[in-house]
Amino acid sequence: MADRAALDEDLRRQLLAIVAEEGMVKDRSFDSDTRLDELGIESADFVMILMAVEEKFGVYVPVDEKLTEAKTVGELLAVVAGHIEDHRRQVSS
Repeated sequence: MADRAALDEDLRRQLLAIVAEEGMVKDRSFDSDTRLDELGIESADFVMILMAVEEKFGVYVPVDEKLTEAKTVGELLAVVAGHIEDHRRQVSS
């Protein structure tokens, strides 16, 4: 089985790519500490990001309080990755 850290890093890279693509971020040199509003990501972009995550990973991410309170890329990734990991655990058990 692959190393968990490698899986987490791979997932992080995939999610960053989705945020950049679906959020139409021109400058791709952002990181987890970058504020979403600095990237111009608004509520419509959240919907596109979540739809792309659902399509790629087969997991529904609800627009809940945790998601709407996310202010940085890292906070957004943590919420989305948590749903993906929960889904993976349910599928594997």
